[in-house]
Amino acid sequence: MTTIEPLGAVRERVLANLRQEIIAGRLRPGDRLVERELADRFGVSRVPVREAIRALVGEGFVHFETPRRTVVRRLTANDVNELFELREALEVYAAGLAAARATPEDLAEVQELLDLAAAATESGDAETITDVNSRLHDRIVAMAGNHLLIASLEPVAGRLRWMTRRNEEWPQLLVEHRELYKAIASGDPARARAHALAHVRTNYRSTMRHLFGTEIDSDGHAAQNDDRHARGKGDAGAEPGPEGER
Repeated sequence: MTTIEPLGAVRERVLANLRQEIIAGRLRPGDRLVERELADRFGVSRVPVREAIRALVGEGFVHFETPRRTVVRRLTANDVNELFELREALEVYAAGLAAARATPEDLAEVQELLDLAAAATESGDAETITDVNSRLHDRIVAMAGNHLLIASLEPVAGRLRWMTRRNEEWPQLLVEHRELYKAIASGDPARARAHALAHVRTNYRSTMRHLFGTEIDSDGHAAQNDDRHARGKGDAGAEPGPEGER
């Protein structure tokens, strides 16, 4: 007997695939999402594709250029700044709570993720590095044991992963994550918060440099006068492809 996949499950499958394609860079900023083509590619009707696209709009991955044209968003410098302000507020706090509350089992799980990250960094596996590093940050937030904190970060988790995928300073990220782990394992909340803050700010500078060529100083300000962002020319991502290109 043929099993019919529920519409909600189809929608979630399409959504997860499209989200991952955007994060991994297979769908690039400016690429158009065409319902008919995506439905054919995934072997589904247009209804779950339409619903998945609407969900991606809500998550900040795509936007409607016109009522009939949906494209992958270009990240702006302001997008990056706002997301890292949120990371600084919430992830730093989470690291302090994790240091106070982590169990030996929690720490063992983080160590396993660090081992996976090290192997992926050695082989230059960008997709695995992004996945493992995201899981590591998720695990630290979970260790904080605050459900409202987890819920506050969940809506932007995908966009953070998308953004940090562009940062390819992988050996440095591994060093910082190892230091953050040691700080949390020490059981000292102040030390954990300090390392988390340094990590977020270093990652912010790296992301701005990779996406926009903008150097950020230690105070969080652009180290050079670059007005491209104000003119709308500093958006990250390639130019759109031909009509209908994905």
